[in-house]
Amino acid sequence: MHVTTRLSLPRHPSTVTRARQVLTTLLSLTGADEEVRGNLAVLISEACANAVTHSDPDSTVDVAIVIDDDNCQIEISNRGTAPDGAGLDAGLPADPLALGGRGLPFIAALADSAAFVTVRPGQVLLRMRKYLFASQLPQS
Repeated sequence: MHVTTRLSLPRHPSTVTRARQVLTTLLSLTGADEEVRGNLAVLISEACANAVTHSDPDSTVDVAIVIDDDNCQIEISNRGTAPDGAGLDAGLPADPLALGGRGLPFIAALADSAAFVTVRPGQVLLRMRKYLFASQLPQS
């Protein structure tokens, strides 16, 4: 099975829900592990929320979902700048009561791979990949 879907959504909080709904509908066709489906829902939600919060005011949030037999790749892009500093390698905030600062560490922890990809100046693209079945994870 191969499915590719692209969405161009407004920079609005409802984008998070719309993107998650499209992803969960597509994943329901795959038979992917329930835990993996939940992790992917968190990944797309966190990435879209980051794009809505940090993109340029006139930016759209572009979502690409590619599902193959064994994995799902999600790309979230928007106009703006990639995070300064550690990015996906950032740890949790030092203050456990601090608001914000947990999205990128969650993404790094839940995705099998995740990276900011340079597309062109002023464009941010976050690419995340997750295996659909726990049995397909590389053995360490």
